[in-house]
Amino acid sequence: LGAQVTLLEAAQIGGTSLNRGPAPVRTLARAARLARDWSSWATFGLDGPPPVPDLPAMLANTERVARYAQDKKDMAGHLRRHGIELFEDVGPVGFTGPHTMAAPGGRSWSADRIILAVGGHAARLPIPGAEHALTYEDIPSLASLPSRVAVVGGADTGCQIASIFADLGAAVTVFEAGPVLVPSADPSVSEELTRAFRARGMTIATGTTVNSLARHDGIRVEHRNGDLAGRTTADVVFFAVGWPANLAQLNLAAAGVDARPAAITVDEYLRTNIEHIFAAGDVNGHAMLVQTARMEGRIAARNAIEGPARHAAYHVVPSGSFTDPEYGRVGLTEPQAAQAHDTVTGLARYDDLLRPVADGRPDGFCKLIADRASHTILGGHVLGEYSAETVQTIAACMAAGMTVEQVAELQLAYPTFTEGVSMAAQKICRTLEIGQFPQVWSYLGAEE
Repeated sequence: LGAQVTLLEAAQIGGTSLNRGPAPVRTLARAARLARDWSSWATFGLDGPPPVPDLPAMLANTERVARYAQDKKDMAGHLRRHGIELFEDVGPVGFTGPHTMAAPGGRSWSADRIILAVGGHAARLPIPGAEHALTYEDIPSLASLPSRVAVVGGADTGCQIASIFADLGAAVTVFEAGPVLVPSADPSVSEELTRAFRARGMTIATGTTVNSLARHDGIRVEHRNGDLAGRTTADVVFFAVGWPANLAQLNLAAAGVDARPAAITVDEYLRTNIEHIFAAGDVNGHAMLVQTARMEGRIAARNAIEGPARHAAYHVVPSGSFTDPEYGRVGLTEPQAAQAHDTVTGLARYDDLLRPVADGRPDGFCKLIADRASHTILGGHVLGEYSAETVQTIAACMAAGMTVEQVAELQLAYPTFTEGVSMAAQKICRTLEIGQFPQVWSYLGAEE
């Protein structure tokens, strides 16, 4: 776009994504999944002793992957080769005026346009004994696998932590203050995920608040569900209770920037109340996703240089969680869609598809939600193996503006988990009595 750009990074370039978040967590989730797979060996005619988890070795591998990603991307070199002035390890930077920012040690910078992309951090509950709890960022500090794990918070991050340690053999308890796990998910996903977790022996305590932690034969967790008080003891307690923006050091008041308690307020152009200051990624609180931050960064940059004209298409940004079972989502949930649309849904169960059955993972489904009048796809939700991959197909269809009958016509590779996308669409078409979609030969379900 022709701008002279300066990039300030408080620590190591790559942020949460490469250094502390998806890259290492996904690698650890893969190790947990491999440990889980041993339980199905006999089904496939395999025999052998169960794997023995070695947490230090697992964590060393997560570091190896993070370093590989850093070296492969060579982000610092790439930026500098494109003429960007990069400052790393500058520490927390804050405003000293509407157009100026300073770092510890007296260094300062000025700019005509400023884009804030400072990310967020794991929140901690303000309860007695909170210092005894860890967050996901503290997993590398563990010297050995804990036998008893308590996770406070049952949204995406909490469920991933819980699932990983359960696969590695720990007794896991999840405390969620709300009525369901993953409150932002489609109810069908929350329900099936809870059932699957309990079937694996995990204790799921929804509608339960944690009131205090104390050292006593491990860590004693005091909790309450309505009038019923309880006590649970764990070796390790993880907080997964939110991801507020890194606002403390920004000194927003010096620039006159408005903020909510946990995020900076922006308009549809990602612009703050100060017209030359924009905020992208976790810092604006829209969605704590790498892919959303990437999209917002591009939009904020163009709007800052070319003028406010571009909006973020949040409705076609997919997300996935590396739990066991996995789940993925894009667009609206069924209750959200029903608020503004006359909806119709189609659901293809994994036990009616050959690939999940052949892989020994028949529990799960692919669900599409469409508008009855326009046949537009409003949302997609997948639960089961490879859900985070399968949901990408739904997102691509939505981004392309495909109708449900066009999705139903897709000839997807056989046998794959992704077949569930077209089969769910075909179910909607049969419900709406549109097109010619007799039940295909590859579908294992009964004739409808």
